[in-house]
Amino acid sequence: MTARMTNPAMLLPDATKGVQNIFKAVHQGGVPATTLELVHLRASQINGCGPCVFGGVKSAVKNGESEERLHQVVAWRECDLFTDAERAALALTEAATRIADRPGAVTDEIWAEAAKHFEEKQLAAIILMIGLTNLFNRINTTTREPAGATW
Repeated sequence: MTARMTNPAMLLPDATKGVQNIFKAVHQGGVPATTLELVHLRASQINGCGPCVFGGVKSAVKNGESEERLHQVVAWRECDLFTDAERAALALTEAATRIADRPGAVTDEIWAEAAKHFEEKQLAAIILMIGLTNLFNRINTTTREPAGATW
């Protein structure tokens, strides 16, 4: 696949500075890096963003995630490789990523389960990671950024 245009982050480098600051804050929110990687990967899978899935897997492995678990993220409900906290984060990720699919996508039950495992600061980090991932997914799929591309 050939990209439709230069990645917007390259054309508007000041935007990248803001995103980098948000990422820094996310990683200071007290959520394990592997959980944040799972959140990123699952949102990217849902959105069909090849570059973000590719990059997400590489980053997750770099942060100590096992290939076995990475292969199962797409089917996290059907396997026993994830902790209850990770399951809550993945459920929140799916609901927040699919908000257009149904009204009230982030149900009280999904929220309560996540809140049971994460403090408010941690929830903020997860929500910001979901939002940033969805932003990058939309940029990459719109511009047809090829998977494995570096910019």
